[in-house]
Formats: sequence, C-alpha cells, structure tokens
Amino acid sequence: MKAWFLRLHRWVALIFALPLVFVLGTAAVLSFEPWLVTSAIKPGSLTADKVSALLAQHDPAGKATRLSHRVYDGTLQIGRGTIIDVASGQPTAGPSALAATMRTARRMHETLLLDLGWLVLASSFVMIGLAVLGVAMGWPRFANTLGGWHSGAAWVLLPLLVLSPLTGILMAYHISFTGPRAPAPKEPPLKLAEAVRIVGAKHDLSGLIWLRARRGRMLARIVEGGEWRVYTVSRAGTTPTARNWPRLWHEGNFAGMWSSLMNIVTSITMLGLLITGIWIWARRRMRLAARRRLQVV
Repeated sequence: MKAWFLRLHRWVALIFALPLVFVLGTAAVLSFEPWLVTSAIKPGSLTADKVSALLAQHDPAGKATRLSHRVYDGTLQIGRGTIIDVASGQPTAGPSALAATMRTARRMHETLLLDLGWLVLASSFVMIGLAVLGVAMGWPRFANTLGGWHSGAAWVLLPLLVLSPLTGILMAYHISFTGPRAPAPKEPPLKLAEAVRIVGAKHDLSGLIWLRARRGRMLARIVEGGEWRVYTVSRAGTTPTARNWPRLWHEGNFAGMWSSLMNIVTSITMLGLLITGIWIWARRRMRLAARRRLQVV
C-alpha cells in the first residue's frame, strides 16, 4: 500500500508541477509584504490633514471611493488611477519596481495572469492531497540524504504546510468564520475625505493600508500592533469588524514580522519540497535508464 501511495504522490506532484511552481514561487515573494509594510511604518508620518490636503488637490470633485496606501513605497493611490508621492504631494509616473513586482506576484498567485483561478484552487487541493498521501506513507526514516531531508522537512512543518493551502481554499469560497455581515448603516454614504477625518481622529494613518466603500459601507484596513485590522467607518466613529482568520493566516499579517517570517519559511519549504521531489524522481529515472543500457550492452 505504501508503494501505491508513493507512486500516486509522485505522479500527482509531477502533473501539477508547473502551476505549483508559480503559485509557491509567488507565495514566497508575497510573504515578504507584511514584513516590508511593518518595517516601513513611521508612527505619525501620515496625518488626516495631510491626506485631506492631497485629496483636495488631486480629487477636488470628491468622486474617488477608495484610497490605497503603499507604506513601503511612500505613495497614496486615489481611486484606481492617480498615484501620489506622499513626501512631495505630486503624482508619480506609476508604482515603483517593488510595488509593481508585488502587484504582479499577487495577480499571478491568484490567477496565473491568465484568468486561471480554477487551476490555482485545484493546485491548493492538490497540496493538501499530497500532504495526506505523505502522512499515509507512514513515519519517515530521518537521514542525511535528499530523500531524508525531503521527508523530514515535510513532517516537521506539516501543520503549516496544510494550513497554508487550506486557508487559501477557505478564502476562495468566502468562508471567514466571522458570522453574518452587519447591515449597512442607515445614513447617507460617507465621502472619502470625511472618512479620512473620522479614521484619523482615532487611528494613526501611517499604518493605513486602504480605505474604501464596499457594499454600502466604508471600510478601513490599518496595521495596528502588527495586525492588519479592518474597521467599519461611520459618522459615529470606527468599529472593528470580526477577524477573518483564514485571510489573516494565509496572508501572514496577524503578528507583524513574525507571521511574515512564518509564511516565508512555509512557502520556501513547500517550493523546496516540490523541487527536491522532482529531482528525486528524475535521478531515479536516470539510474533506471543507465541500468537498462548496461543490460543491453
């Protein structure tokens, strides 16, 4: 039975090797983002007055419904177009190379840049299936060999290796364990400039990730104590929403640099398992081919 599990484990990994390389490679890149954001935050560096002035300058009609703050880039994006350098207050030609890399990595991680979200989801199920097959093969023999390191790393980090794709699947199916969504407030919708002043009255905007209208509510995501918290914004103030733990865990932004480091280790380990598994298979095939040639001779 173990040999059958091993064969299935091997061939499933080989069939999905290409999408897994892209999914895991981009996961490794994105794992650094919470670290970059946390380390770039300078408390008090972005105030409500500063943001309000930038909105008045670059969105005088007040038509924008969203605001994105790239902390490590030092920019604010008003709506989906205008990107403003916070220090100078002037528009930039576009996102920096780092921000563009992160954006492309996210799109590739979610859709492989080809509207293939279904394949990413299938690859997530495959990762869990590979872990289950690995467990079904039994406790490994730890040895200082490529196969020994492959099995040892998989067993030592097994909970993380399962939780990473599992939380991705939960996100894909919009399962957050937060309960029913609160109804939209019965008041006129907030303008972005008004929401900035309300959020800035209670929170340090230097940790702002985004502020946007969604389904009749104004929401703000802010880094506080290393955690990316989401708040509902109304004229009465800000109210924390229930924590979406699948998203927090999958993105690694619930404990600052530590959760980022956890995701870095997890994604690099998973990528390493895929590469070493393929190499073990290829080396075995080459040995078998060499034996057949010797037998023919």
